[in-house]
Amino acid sequence: MKKSYNLSNLDWMLSGWIPWLWRLQQTMEIGAATDAEISPIPAKVPGSVQYSLKKAGLLPDWNIGVNYRECEWVENKQWIYELAIPDNMIKPNKQYRLKCLGLDYKGFITLNGNQISEFCGTHTPYTFNLTPHFDAERNILRIIFDLPPRWLGQIGYTSQVKEWKTRFNYTWDWIPRLVQIGIWDDIFIEEIEGIEIENVRCVSDADYENSTGILKLSGRVSPSASTVCAELSKDGTLIKEEKISAIQFNAVGFNWVNFPVELWWPNLEGDQPLYDLTLSVYDDDNELHDTAAKRIGFRNVSWQPCKNAPANADPWLCVVNGKPVFLQGVNFPPVLPNYADVTEEDYSKRISLYKSLGVNIFRINGVGFLEKEICYNLCDEAGIFIWQDIPLSSSGINNVAPDDDNSVNALAQIAESFAIRRQHHPSLLLWCGGNELQIVNDEGVGIPLTLDHPMIKRLSETFLKVDPSRRFLETTSSGPRFYAQPEDFGKGLHWDVHGPWKAAGSLQEWNHYWSQDDALFRSETGAPGAASVDLIRKYKGNLPELPVEVGNPLWRRPVAWWIEPEQFRAEHDGKDPNTLEEYVAWSQKRQADLLQTAVKSCKDRFPECGGIMLWTGHDCYPCAGNTSIIDFHGDPKPAAIELSKIWLSKK
Repeated sequence: MKKSYNLSNLDWMLSGWIPWLWRLQQTMEIGAATDAEISPIPAKVPGSVQYSLKKAGLLPDWNIGVNYRECEWVENKQWIYELAIPDNMIKPNKQYRLKCLGLDYKGFITLNGNQISEFCGTHTPYTFNLTPHFDAERNILRIIFDLPPRWLGQIGYTSQVKEWKTRFNYTWDWIPRLVQIGIWDDIFIEEIEGIEIENVRCVSDADYENSTGILKLSGRVSPSASTVCAELSKDGTLIKEEKISAIQFNAVGFNWVNFPVELWWPNLEGDQPLYDLTLSVYDDDNELHDTAAKRIGFRNVSWQPCKNAPANADPWLCVVNGKPVFLQGVNFPPVLPNYADVTEEDYSKRISLYKSLGVNIFRINGVGFLEKEICYNLCDEAGIFIWQDIPLSSSGINNVAPDDDNSVNALAQIAESFAIRRQHHPSLLLWCGGNELQIVNDEGVGIPLTLDHPMIKRLSETFLKVDPSRRFLETTSSGPRFYAQPEDFGKGLHWDVHGPWKAAGSLQEWNHYWSQDDALFRSETGAPGAASVDLIRKYKGNLPELPVEVGNPLWRRPVAWWIEPEQFRAEHDGKDPNTLEEYVAWSQKRQADLLQTAVKSCKDRFPECGGIMLWTGHDCYPCAGNTSIIDFHGDPKPAAIELSKIWLSKK
């Protein structure tokens, strides 16, 4: 039977090198090498290079002051993760492969000094054949990370971004430059013996009127297999079982209908029952060779036009199990800049808080990545939908996706990988082609990309092939307009829109804007609010607390977009805050007031408005001021508490 050995938490070592010098010593263990610029240190796996360096005292805490500037040198070295594979893990005459779920970003794999492969790209897993390169004992595995791309940050030209690494690491308006390098997800050695299951895909649905399930399960087993068995159970009780021949499985898979299930509901609408699905493959002698398992749920999702929507508008009313549901939630940034280091506890703390606040949807933005499997598992349990972007995003100067064949093919492969790995989750709501992809016309108005663009068209075709039951959205925002302008209210131009992210004027002007709103859906809206006094003081280093001005580096890290000294003075007779406490109290109350108005306005209009998501949910860096409603420690700002009163209320 196939065996899998998790290499996490074994005795990995990490060393840093002047580029290519390691090539001269590639047959030597790095522990014995004398030319490494950063001598070998213990390494956490999964984990980032930066984490291990910080733990070893070789990097400062990048969260404090402007210490992040002292960390950029890490990008200018090549880094080697090395592991002496335990001898008892490898047996003669067996077949072995290395399976890496997340490598960031590019480099080489060597075994006993022999290069066995290269890799490039953050967003897809890798599998490497190890068998021809094993020795009888003392096998040394190296994962060597090359220099990352120089710039993929927020400002630039989207049409020229053709490196498939997470972009937010390079500086965004909520994170300074902290370019992750490392092994960001689990890593295994698999021992293959004969028959195995590959490319398992599972999609579930429900006939909600009869509370029955629909399940499509497919994959591939080797020709020497005889029988494939699928079992569905809940809390240890078998619900359904079927055995078919391997030939039949490879041809059509399992297609089940009309079996009793409990329906999965989004948060506040009902329970989230989950089922265990196990796939097993046997040989002619009925000997078990391999298994695969998924945890699934059964729900039906459809999209209907919002009430009084323009006749040609996209449908933005989400109907779950026959019931229209107002989608209320947040954009979900990476929990940490070095997301290789995020733990299950980190995810659980935030997702549990969001659930208690009444959130029922996250959007995972195109500047990030496909979050780890545990994130989806926790959202399944919490009843929180996930809107998943493909890793494409606007760049300010130019916001049009690349259209060359290499880029289109690369993103299509990433999209297919995303779908196959996550489509079994009941929390997965829709796929989106990317963040704020648009053309700005001669009048300065943003017009979102459509299927007319080659990249968006190919992504649409890909999802139609691999996950046809889910909605694909070309980009967000989408429809005739990127942003909802007051002068265009009432014209039917605002379908899914972004903004505003702050109130330029008084609360009265903000309230008037929302009283006129006609958007069918708002996938990004925000308002800035300061972090708590304690958090600001914990991470300010030697930076001064006051004044709250662009000239103070505490308030402009990474940018000064989210501080509001002019508004403070306008409400305080032209005076500046006398203390940090005074500014924080004012800023947090202002954020709470602004966001309550926006969210309540949209929810009050339901079903004319299908939902609203805030930019953003939580901080992954301790910004002194940002649009987040949950701070860097995972604790709610006052805005989150006030919003929960609206989110938890029934329409």
